[in-house]
Amino acid sequence: MKTINISVSDLEFNKFGLKSSLSFSDFIDIISKELSKQRLNESLKLAEKFGLSEMTMAEITKEVKAVRRNAKNRS
Repeated sequence: MKTINISVSDLEFNKFGLKSSLSFSDFIDIISKELSKQRLNESLKLAEKFGLSEMTMAEITKEVKAVRRNAKNRS
């Protein structure tokens, strides 16, 4: 087994609830969760920007079908 050392700020250490020693899979889980949160926040910002945040699921489904139909017609 190999050991790696990673330097993080005290702020990040506390933010992510890190321990001085953790497994690689635990580290990957922590990073994956943070990246997922960041992507979700970016998606929410884009939805707000383009007015999608107020769409119902039926409207979203209709929009997706229209885009797919147009893509199929271009092929």
